[in-house]
Amino acid sequence: MLAVRVVSTDGPAALEVGDVPAPEPADDAVLVDVAAAGVTFPDLLLTHDRYQYKPERPFVLGGELAGTVRHAPAGSGFAAGDRVAASSTVGAFAEQVAVPLEAVYPLPDAVAFRAGACLPMNYLTMSFALVVRGALQEGETVLVHGAAGGIGTATIQLARAWGARVISVVSTPEKAEFVRSIGSDEAVLAEGFKDAVAELTGGRGVDMVVDPVGGDRFTDSLRSLAPLGRLLVLGFTAGDIPTVKVNRLLLNNIDVRGVGWGAYAFPRPGIQRREWDRLLPLMESGAIDPPIGEVYPLDRAAVAVAALDARAALGRLVIEP
Repeated sequence: MLAVRVVSTDGPAALEVGDVPAPEPADDAVLVDVAAAGVTFPDLLLTHDRYQYKPERPFVLGGELAGTVRHAPAGSGFAAGDRVAASSTVGAFAEQVAVPLEAVYPLPDAVAFRAGACLPMNYLTMSFALVVRGALQEGETVLVHGAAGGIGTATIQLARAWGARVISVVSTPEKAEFVRSIGSDEAVLAEGFKDAVAELTGGRGVDMVVDPVGGDRFTDSLRSLAPLGRLLVLGFTAGDIPTVKVNRLLLNNIDVRGVGWGAYAFPRPGIQRREWDRLLPLMESGAIDPPIGEVYPLDRAAVAVAALDARAALGRLVIEP
């Protein structure tokens, strides 16, 4: 079968496309014919060997997908021909992939494969982040950094679906227009966002900050929180890991909460499916619908991952075998 492999640590340009043996699923795995695969930030990190998971090279890249079941274990609840989405960690940029049963989810008929391929990583993460870690309540205000990216767009749609007001932080006016088009109530530029947020909230601040960026925005994010506010830490796409002076937390009665979806879910059987089931009504109603930017064939996967590296994408990037 055709697949995209990481063969070195030289980034997207070093990806190789070629024939590899078809996967042979373990007894507890589902074999899926891949219809579409989402391009994610961990994919980019894996091409540079900068991700916390370090598979032995060469390996097939790609961590989330949608497609059709080719084979499923007896008693799994899946059968050949079923439409599914899945979280694969690696292996999705291929014509077929074997995925542990725990990370395979039913995909409603109303959801296209391209959209389904962009749901597992970001929407499961943000469902867990907003509900479990953030304790989001209807009527609260959420500030989201990196709002035009995958985590950001998932946050916008989920927070809005659950009754929150969303203020997005973006780097350009073009991205501000984009995030408003997918449901953000307001959008502000990263430069000077603290003062803009204060004006939009009448000086009160926001109830929650979603931060997948890190870097030098962190302190102003803390300053943007209302009393009892929560800052959710999801990653560090800016590259720098910030620190916090804990007296700020004490003085303003605010929290900093880490969000590690994989670390939480992997040791807890059934939790991935339960979180997915929370999202199913929102998929079926259209309340969540990942915005698709560009679609690439498998042999242009390197271009897709490089576009993510350049922060050039508006909406999710998708690869189709």
